[in-house]
Amino acid sequence: MSDRILALTLTSLDQDKAEDVVSINLRGKSSMADHMVVCSGRSTRQVAAISEKLVERLKAELGVACKVEGKGQGDWVLIDTGDVVVHVFRPEVREFYQLEKMWMTPAAQA
Repeated sequence: MSDRILALTLTSLDQDKAEDVVSINLRGKSSMADHMVVCSGRSTRQVAAISEKLVERLKAELGVACKVEGKGQGDWVLIDTGDVVVHVFRPEVREFYQLEKMWMTPAAQA
């Protein structure tokens, strides 16, 4: 199921013009999820819209209920599907936290 969630997530982010999408395989690295996806939206409004559409699509197409945090702020929205964790950032906030660098292997960062 996690691969189906990941595929739908990546498609949804692409359709909604998310930028700099990075998918990180967490299998064997963490028990919290199988995959992490990090992406950016250009504004707080786009970050909120990308997140909202993704949650709607996951529910409608796969019946996945997501936990969502941060949508009101629009700086960093966390979407937890259970198998896939999605972080949607404004670019400045993403640059500050550099979340994907903590999880990527050194070879993948090069």
